[in-house]
Amino acid sequence: MSKTLTLFFLLSLSAAGLAQDQLPAHPHIKFETTEGTIVLELDGRRAPVTARNFLELIDSGYFDGTVFHRVIADFMIQGGGFTPDLKSKEPDGFIHNEAGNGMTNMRGTIAMARTGNPHSAKAQFFINVKDNTALDPQPDRWGYAVFGYVIEGMDVVDTIANVRTGPGGRFSQDVPIVPIVVKKASRVVYDD
Repeated sequence: MSKTLTLFFLLSLSAAGLAQDQLPAHPHIKFETTEGTIVLELDGRRAPVTARNFLELIDSGYFDGTVFHRVIADFMIQGGGFTPDLKSKEPDGFIHNEAGNGMTNMRGTIAMARTGNPHSAKAQFFINVKDNTALDPQPDRWGYAVFGYVIEGMDVVDTIANVRTGPGGRFSQDVPIVPIVVKKASRVVYDD
């Protein structure tokens, strides 16, 4: 290998390592909703692709003004893909499915929503309101990637999970009758 190519390769590895190091191990996210505040801790070590994508969406203001559009009591609350008038809002591109990272779909965890294609997640997420281990990966199928936990506001999640729902927009059911809006989503910065 030439010296130039070797140097380029080493610089590329160094830059990749630096970029990975810039991802906080356990960043905290705050969702201020019309029902109250939910604080999440993401796991940047076990789900680095998902956590990085979620932080980029948070930092861009993507989630501000979106709604929890799918709410099923005793199952989960889902948001991140629609405006209050149920117009689709999705970023470009997909992320790799990190299910199988050791985290499981237990009550209070946050996971990525997706279609039947295991690598189709973009921005939609759900918070489990009960243990949903059936959503974890199995030997014959992909699961839904868990990437963090609710650390404050599980009472707010439970409130959202129990609102009245019905049909709305293109959905035949499970849409909150009164929209539950994410007023602001941001990183939580702690003073030292």
